[in-house]
Amino acid sequence: MKINPEILKFAKVFILLDFCIIFYSLFFQNKFWLLNTQVAFVSSLFIVVASFLSYRKNIQNRLSNLDLTQINEGNDRDKIDEIDDPYDLYTQYDEIPENELTTEKIKEILNDEKSKIKRNSFKNTLFSASGFLSIYRILGYGILIFGFFALNNNKIFLPIAFIIGLGIVPIGILFSKLLEKKL
Repeated sequence: MKINPEILKFAKVFILLDFCIIFYSLFFQNKFWLLNTQVAFVSSLFIVVASFLSYRKNIQNRLSNLDLTQINEGNDRDKIDEIDDPYDLYTQYDEIPENELTTEKIKEILNDEKSKIKRNSFKNTLFSASGFLSIYRILGYGILIFGFFALNNNKIFLPIAFIIGLGIVPIGILFSKLLEKKL
């Protein structure tokens, strides 16, 4: 299995930030601070990686089931149409003369569009359910909750350290993207 270079960039930033937090915890705080940051960091990282993998699998499945014949059938536009309307926004309905465009006709068009949105949003939710109901993602949230309660029940929970540990992953992603834009 080949690892994506983009993932390696993120991993390097995560590890660098985590080592900075470990260094700070060991020299300027105590072992409970370190424990809180590491529990939060590991669970946060697990959730993000699981989310990435499940959504990637979801997209690959949707692409494998994509019917390209339907897309190419409606592609009878000429070059002038493509220049005037590059996103094909105005060819869905047949031309309706302005004198026939009544209030009832407008309401009918709007209701038709609303029903398409409702159908598509339910369909998208159904297709993406495997992404947000991934066993790995649920396991990551379970680790986060279990870690929180384990720290809290043993009276060693430090909220600031825990939040900093949770923030390593989002801050790492932000730094990676900022560095990528500068290069």
